Amino acid sequence: VQLQASGGGLVQAGGSLRLSCAASGSIFRINDMRWYRQAPGKQRELVAGITSGGSKNYADSVKGRFTISRDNGKNTLYLQMNSLKPEDTAVYYCNARIALLLYWGQGTQVTVSS
Repeated sequence: VQLQASGGGLVQAGGSLRLSCAASGSIFRINDMRWYRQAPGKQRELVAGITSGGSKNYADSVKGRFTISRDNGKNTLYLQMNSLKPEDTAVYYCNARIALLLYWGQGTQVTVSS
């Protein structure tokens, strides 16, 4: 199983980006999926998560600005990021729990300029 994250880039403060994370390989069912981020010199932190049933949770710092979603038919996770702030600058990673194992994507860089 592989996770491929994409959609990062450079954007001005107030702008938007949409991240995608596509899972491929021998997949029967994906359970929880999550987005994490890691800024330089900081620990990796949870940004948002979504269960197989569609329940969502968000870090306080992104509530109201970010929206997590998933397309189970495409085995793809999304993160719509609006009203971006310079403090959102980080490498964003996706993960997915499949058959009790946790898989990570390679990360995609998001840079927000002020």
